[in-house]
Amino acid sequence: MAEKHARKVAFALGQRIRMRRQRMSMTLQHLSNISGVSVGYLSQVERSNAVPSLGTLAQIATALDAGVDYFIATPKQADSVTRAAERQRFSVDGNSIVYEKLAAEFPGCEMTSFVLNVPCGYQSEPVQHEGEELIYVLEGSIRQMMDGQEFVLNAGDSMHFPGEMMHSWSNDGPEVARLLWVGRMLKGATPASQMPHVGAPDLEIAQSSNEEE
Repeated sequence: MAEKHARKVAFALGQRIRMRRQRMSMTLQHLSNISGVSVGYLSQVERSNAVPSLGTLAQIATALDAGVDYFIATPKQADSVTRAAERQRFSVDGNSIVYEKLAAEFPGCEMTSFVLNVPCGYQSEPVQHEGEELIYVLEGSIRQMMDGQEFVLNAGDSMHFPGEMMHSWSNDGPEVARLLWVGRMLKGATPASQMPHVGAPDLEIAQSSNEEE
């Protein structure tokens, strides 16, 4: 997959979430009440002890009045075209998945889309959220759990479902799985309007090891 041409942007996801929450004068409990994500899990995310799935991150982002891209921002595309050989890749700090951003940035956009490169053995947490998701398997295979039902999706298979259904997924196969992921979860938020530049000074602020709120 021409890894040498990919540019990975690592960043402290937990720090971004925590600083955004504190700027809005929100406690972990308040954020939990709005997002539907437990206080304990939010605390783990902010301490970089857990990495949320895109669905969970969308819940947190919506509660913080931001788009998903605010927390996993990559340098802004010059236009709406992304070339396969030039597409920038990035990874969430502490997560083994490599993301390729596909969505364009323009006022009023609601869809977010990525290509996910999922390593063998990856397992997401079960999650529910507003909106919807569409997954299309480009390479490899994944095991998708939907409300207690199991589906094995191979290359060429797809699944489109409402986020309110409890779901999780894993790559139990012998090779990296590549997925096209498209979601509408942001309640009309404009990702580009709130996206900070990678490497901005606020990302370098140290996170206290014993302070949650």
